[in-house]
Amino acid sequence: MPADLTLDSLRRRMKAMHSLYDDALATMDLDQVNHREREGTLPIAFSLFHYANMHDASFMLLTGQTPIWNDEWRARVQPAINDHGKHRTVEEMVDQRIGDLEAFTLYIRSVFDRTEAWLETLDAADLDRVVITRPFPPQIASTFSARVAGEQGITVLDGVECWLYQHGLRHMGEIELARSFVGLQGMTS
Repeated sequence: MPADLTLDSLRRRMKAMHSLYDDALATMDLDQVNHREREGTLPIAFSLFHYANMHDASFMLLTGQTPIWNDEWRARVQPAINDHGKHRTVEEMVDQRIGDLEAFTLYIRSVFDRTEAWLETLDAADLDRVVITRPFPPQIASTFSARVAGEQGITVLDGVECWLYQHGLRHMGEIELARSFVGLQGMTS
C-alpha cells in the first residue's frame, strides 16, 4: 500500500477509535467507571487511565515531545494509583480509580487532540523512520510491537499501529465488556 494511503487510513482509524472513547466517557458516570465487578477484575478506570497514560508516553517515543501528564494533571484527575500499570500485576492495579471524571475526560481528549494534529502534519516518508533499534531492551522485547518490528527495529508506522491504535482497540474491548457489568451497552455493533 502506498505510504500516502497508509497515512490517510491511520488518520481516519485513530479519529474513529478516539470517538469511541469520547462516546464511552459521555455515557458513563464516575461510579460506573470506578466499579469493580469482582475480586481480580480491573475497573473501567484502569483501562481508561492505562491507555491514556501509555498513549501519552508512547507519543514521546514517536515524536520526542514531552508527555502531557504531569503533577497538575495528577492533582486534577486524582487517580488512585499514579501509574499506567504496564509493568504491574492485576493485583497491584485492581484499586485504580479516577477521582475526577471530567478532568480525566479533558486529559484524554488533550492526548488525542495532540496525536490527531501530529498525524495531520506527519509526512508519509516519516512512517519508515526507526524509533527503537534492535536489539530491543527487555521492557520492549516482550511487547507486541517487538513481534511486529522489522529487521531494523520499530518504525513510526509500527509504533502508531501497535502503541496507539491496536492498544487502544484492545482496551476499548475491555471497556465495552465492563460496560455490560454496570448495565450499559457496548459502543459498536
